[in-house]
Amino acid sequence: MGTTSAGTGPLTGFVVGVTADRRRDELTALLRRRGARVIEAPTMRILPLDDDVALRRATERCLAAPLDYVVATTGVGWRGWMSAAEGWGHGAGLAGACRGAAVLSRGPKATGAVRASGLEEAYSPGSEATGELLTWLLARDLTGRRIAVQEHGVPLDGFSDALRERGAEVIDVPVYRWTPPEDTDAVRRLVEQTVRREVHALTFTSAPAIVFFLESAQAAGLYEEVLAALRGDVLPVCVGPLCARPLEDVGVTTTWPERGRLGALVRTLTDTLPDRDRRVLRAGDRPLVLQGSALLAGEEAIWLPPVPAAVLRALAARPGWVLSRNDLLQRVWAGAARADEHAVEAAVGRLRGALGAYAGLIRTVPKRGYRLVVDD
Repeated sequence: MGTTSAGTGPLTGFVVGVTADRRRDELTALLRRRGARVIEAPTMRILPLDDDVALRRATERCLAAPLDYVVATTGVGWRGWMSAAEGWGHGAGLAGACRGAAVLSRGPKATGAVRASGLEEAYSPGSEATGELLTWLLARDLTGRRIAVQEHGVPLDGFSDALRERGAEVIDVPVYRWTPPEDTDAVRRLVEQTVRREVHALTFTSAPAIVFFLESAQAAGLYEEVLAALRGDVLPVCVGPLCARPLEDVGVTTTWPERGRLGALVRTLTDTLPDRDRRVLRAGDRPLVLQGSALLAGEEAIWLPPVPAAVLRALAARPGWVLSRNDLLQRVWAGAARADEHAVEAAVGRLRGALGAYAGLIRTVPKRGYRLVVDD
């Protein structure tokens, strides 16, 4: 049976995969508030290194002699560094060392964190691109300069190496690191649900989250199938262009907001997803909306299981036309080896059961197939 709920939102009927670790609860709440069902599967973990020997050693190197430049790459990383230094009794010393240097910040989040710590940035690129920070630095004489680079989850080897080649002494500051997720089974299930088109959109808030997701798909033997889904039926929504780069590099077109914020990401998804998968039908004097995996009748929402929902979408693509069992096999199961006409009959039966009072919308045409009985 389908699940009936009272009240609808702009994302009612859609299933959205959330891959974020940090601020996952906030993103999930924003999506559910708009009616979406959410599958939570963090594809990575962010491990703070406030007690890490490497972070403390890097901090002490920063205090050993004056710094010329300090690079802040993320807001959370910068705040974590300042907090860890304060815990070691080095807070004032580190703030003073940064105050005597030119601080470069990558985008508004890093800039906000720098200012919140009582410092001012000397330069911040509008694009949030690390490459622009590097270009700014390389335009200066770096011979003998001491530069602290706050890393953002993975080592910035190319960035630091380029500075060292120009004669700078670079101190890499590993504030936190990204590692594989704790629940690898949840990620594998999300990969499989993506391939089966049981999710309508995936949200990503960092490039490493995409990398880990694609690596999980590769480990499951579903890499190409996942890319095909993301290039077609499943909408990938990223927090910004830097986050989207791993998908763009493999030919997947992504969507992102103008401002890299969670609220803006959700608004972009809300504006985009219904336009891709929404059809207004009319049965008698009552308008019906097929959106994602739900049939909306006024304020009533009938959530359908994935396969029956796909059958209804196939029939609604050509309302009134008869689709044979073979037609539905090709449209819904894409010629899956184990699917046959009995699978179609079973799915239609489940669809009618889920629709309840609206089961009459699905009409059997003897010896030919099925059609959707609507006025439009």
